[in-house]
Amino acid sequence: MNVRRRLIPAAAATTVTALGIATLTACGGAATAAQTGKFDVVASFYPMAFLADRIGGSHVHVTSLTSPGQEPHDLEISPRQIVGLEKSDAVLYLKNLQPSVDAAVAQSSVKTKIDAASLTTLEKHGNEVGGHAASHDTSKNEELSGLDPHIWLDPVRYAQVAEGVGKAFEKADPDHAADYRKNTAALVKKLDDLNTRFKNGLAHTKSKVFVTTHAAFGYLAERYGLTEEAINGLDPESEPSAARVKDLETMARADGVTTVFYETLVSDKTAKTIAADAGLKTDVLDPIEGITGKSRGKDYFAVQEANLKALQQALGTK
Repeated sequence: MNVRRRLIPAAAATTVTALGIATLTACGGAATAAQTGKFDVVASFYPMAFLADRIGGSHVHVTSLTSPGQEPHDLEISPRQIVGLEKSDAVLYLKNLQPSVDAAVAQSSVKTKIDAASLTTLEKHGNEVGGHAASHDTSKNEELSGLDPHIWLDPVRYAQVAEGVGKAFEKADPDHAADYRKNTAALVKKLDDLNTRFKNGLAHTKSKVFVTTHAAFGYLAERYGLTEEAINGLDPESEPSAARVKDLETMARADGVTTVFYETLVSDKTAKTIAADAGLKTDVLDPIEGITGKSRGKDYFAVQEANLKALQQALGTK
């Protein structure tokens, strides 16, 4: 993505690489992931770790580079983490979401590198995404960036990624291929069921437009015939322009919007300010970039069910 906040200079990437090489030389295996005798997988952040854990089951040891509660876009990979990456059997990441991870993976000698972005299709998304054109929105999509990485919020795309990860695990660890196939099939079935619940649950809502602080739900909106209007585009912490705020307030009145959604890992200040000015409510719509004590559920499926309920309540069911 080309969001300014998330880019790291070439010099920083060089420093990361140099630190990693130095640490590998100095520390040997002292700072590696747990030596469990299992298939060691380093995952970049929660949605990737969730896939690795569900597909790998008892045969894998999964380490996440992003701590619970940490905004993944801001991650700066440490030399210690580079050591763990270098010693792992596989790395599962989402290219162009975390630049420091991309730089470390590119320099790593890990045999199995699984880029989730290569396992499905990505699209360019800006402030407004979805099948229902909000005709009262006159913004110019000021926050347009590169390809939208938030594929895991669409159960269909996430299932496609799961299938690709399963095949990669089978190839890298053939002794347990049968179990990986079984676990992948079970996970894909659950994602298919989730897709059905979203499809049925959002088919007959009074409104088709929802407002979020962070344009993370573009794929979900397109999948279920909704329009996401994002305050900040793909960057969850950028400040919207006065013109954008005015457009959102106009659109909200025209399209019967009741709620401004915010997320758990980023400040809710902007959402609450805009909601107060427009006479709207606020609620959580979780992009599931990490699970914390504030999350409305303990795993991906539970939080997605909470997201579905929040959307149904905000959009109104007929």
